[in-house]
Amino acid sequence: MRRAKLGKVILTGVFILGTAAAIPAGAGEPLQLPTLQGLEDPNTFVPEDNPLTKEKVELGRMLFFDKRLSKNNTIACANCHMAKKGFADGMPVSTGINGLKGGRSAPVSFNRVYSKAQFWDGRAATLEDQSIGPFINPVEHGFANHDQMVAKMKKITGYRKLFKDVFGRDIEISDVGRAIASFQRTVLSGNSAVDKFDIGGDEKALSDSAKRGLELFRGKARCTRCHSGFNFTDEKFHNLGIGWDTNTVDLGRYMETKNAEDIGAFKTPTLREIARTAPYMHDGRFKTLAEVVDFYNKGGVKNPHQDNTIIPLELTDEEKYDLVAMLKSLNGEGWQHVSAPKSFPK
Repeated sequence: MRRAKLGKVILTGVFILGTAAAIPAGAGEPLQLPTLQGLEDPNTFVPEDNPLTKEKVELGRMLFFDKRLSKNNTIACANCHMAKKGFADGMPVSTGINGLKGGRSAPVSFNRVYSKAQFWDGRAATLEDQSIGPFINPVEHGFANHDQMVAKMKKITGYRKLFKDVFGRDIEISDVGRAIASFQRTVLSGNSAVDKFDIGGDEKALSDSAKRGLELFRGKARCTRCHSGFNFTDEKFHNLGIGWDTNTVDLGRYMETKNAEDIGAFKTPTLREIARTAPYMHDGRFKTLAEVVDFYNKGGVKNPHQDNTIIPLELTDEEKYDLVAMLKSLNGEGWQHVSAPKSFPK
């Protein structure tokens, strides 16, 4: 059964200017996001205390790509969130300052406007908090604290002027977060082949294999137990058994909540653009979607804290092939406008 249409489809342009709202003085021109087929209106998810403006988004884009926002000028947010790789980095775990390796793969950064708790373990309550967290991680951007980073930024006259123009004050770490979060909210993915078929009624949008895969996704394969809703995620945390077979268990969500039920649990990622974002799982252990489907088909890895939604699926080889075909049909548009600035503030 196809889903009902989710409102007006806007496919031309990246941004649509809206009417004036309660924007702080100096913040700039109000900006609205497009509503892409398959997605809910992203503008209703933008927090009232950080409205989108053209100038704020452009400032956030600069900050996202600027390697000077690391201790030794070698790492930008974009190092681990590359547009051509689905806003991940294509590596099992990410590489930060001085070639240091993190313990988890880089989460994708599109459709974050819809997301609730951020990071694999949900340790950041807002996108604003997430946007400034990596700067003081010793393995990522390497600053000892946010004050050290802001002090470095204040030596860049161009940034001081931009922050004054956008926020009406000198550089503050909270405003760095507001700007980068605003930019991240413009990175969308919708209007996939699945959306065109499922909502738009285009019978030719999906192959016969992918159509069968969509039925499996909602039925026998049980994917919607976790990958539900228009963004193909329940925004919750689940233990699949990753690491329990190799004694390399990452405690995940438990480290934030200290609840035993969260041991080894990680946030359900969106499946949009999934074909672009290999490798898979929080430790990047699977190179292909076929491997991921095999893992679920076997029922994950049993452990005392495994989510009860994970059970053996008994899919045939043909059914696994069809499911992968459907997953590969979730690539869309709404992020292709993103590019690095040609120059940065001096």
